Amino acid sequence: MVSEKIAKLINEQISHEQYAAQYYLSMSAWFSGKDLDGIANYFRVQSKEELMHADKMFDYLNDVGGEIIIGEIPKPPHEFESATDIFEKALAHEKVVTKSIFNIVKNANEEGDFATTSFLQWFINEQVEEEASASQYVTKIKMVCDNPSALYLFDQELSQRVFTPDTTA
Repeated sequence: MVSEKIAKLINEQISHEQYAAQYYLSMSAWFSGKDLDGIANYFRVQSKEELMHADKMFDYLNDVGGEIIIGEIPKPPHEFESATDIFEKALAHEKVVTKSIFNIVKNANEEGDFATTSFLQWFINEQVEEEASASQYVTKIKMVCDNPSALYLFDQELSQRVFTPDTTA
């Protein structure tokens, strides 16, 4: 059985993941409005991944007997300054998510909750990948945003991304 404190933190993380899904969907909509459908696709897939993360946490909390409390999800912003602004905000958001997951791990370790610590290892690895990817895309968008031909190719690159549910955690 998971402690009330860890259950509360995981419930909060579920809300963070659901907010991230809405945030990325809002970013996708911005790019769709600019006819950059490949980049919109990238953020749409990001949104789906965040919902999958929330589902994994929901299922875990249910499996360990924690009370699931669905929290409020704030409305994400829908206006952005530029493509670069969006990618920078996405990177910043991933860093916030990483800190939140680390906080749950820290608290689980302090409580000797090895099941939660083990479960969250997948999320730690995922966040390393997410931050690295987001950082690379910030670099790329800064290189291409003033060059329409390069932006077109970047848009085409991101159009290739597909959602593949991960069932390993």
